[in-house]
Amino acid sequence: MAEHDKAAPEREVETTAHEWDGIQELNTPLPRWWLWTFYVTILFAIGYCVAYPAIPLATRATAGMLHWSSHGQLAAEQAAADTGRASMKLAIANTPIDRIPPDSATMRAAVEGGRAAFKVNCVQCHGSGASGRKGFPNLTDDDWLWGGGIATIRQTLEHGVRQPDDKLTRMSQMPAFGRDGILTADQVQDVTSYVRYISHQEGGTPSARRGRDLFAANCAACHGAEGKGNRTFGAPNLTDAIWLYGGDRDTITETVTNARYGVMPAWNKKLDKASLNMLAAYVHSLGCGE
Repeated sequence: MAEHDKAAPEREVETTAHEWDGIQELNTPLPRWWLWTFYVTILFAIGYCVAYPAIPLATRATAGMLHWSSHGQLAAEQAAADTGRASMKLAIANTPIDRIPPDSATMRAAVEGGRAAFKVNCVQCHGSGASGRKGFPNLTDDDWLWGGGIATIRQTLEHGVRQPDDKLTRMSQMPAFGRDGILTADQVQDVTSYVRYISHQEGGTPSARRGRDLFAANCAACHGAEGKGNRTFGAPNLTDAIWLYGGDRDTITETVTNARYGVMPAWNKKLDKASLNMLAAYVHSLGCGE
């Protein structure tokens, strides 16, 4: 018989002395490579606990010999970033607002800074996409009450709208024609019909024809004879079908009856000069700045 045909002698294997239904539980040793890997992880864990914050105490964790913390790392990174941005921020603050757009590098930096400032301070009213909502202007269209030039936008941001404690604030006041008895309820309806006529929502009804004379006598001084608005007074264009509160009959009736008095903060009380310039640049860059 060939040597390789001989039965190999059985290797004795240590058991745990446990047996169930004739099945013995073996005590096979773990591979040495696995044991050494396990020992290395233990040493690494001990070293980590010594070097870094790891063990929780009553009010804090152990500091670690390296005195590292995620809060400290974040503070250092923020300080480095602030240092890197300081020179550009200073340049933006000291550059006249109308000279920022011609300088492409400064304009790009201002727009990015303004984008961040807008997300913190402006999205609550104007929305994350700056498209506004009822009572809050859409900043992405081409309809501006006081103008869409970058310097004009900067002025509005700095001094706000209808801020009684700021002498340079944007201020306009529409009379409450119905509430104050300037027009009767029927006359309010006639003016509403005329406004809907010049905004191409209704035809030339008898009510609209009566409203034409009422509009000329009471509204044209601010909105213009043709209803196209006047930026000097912040009076909106009533012919372009862009509405701050809505152009349906009920909404226009409410506006003519009780007027509107929307406000915007004067951001010079909260933001520095650089932030105001960056916000103006960002709003101007949305596509419809003039």
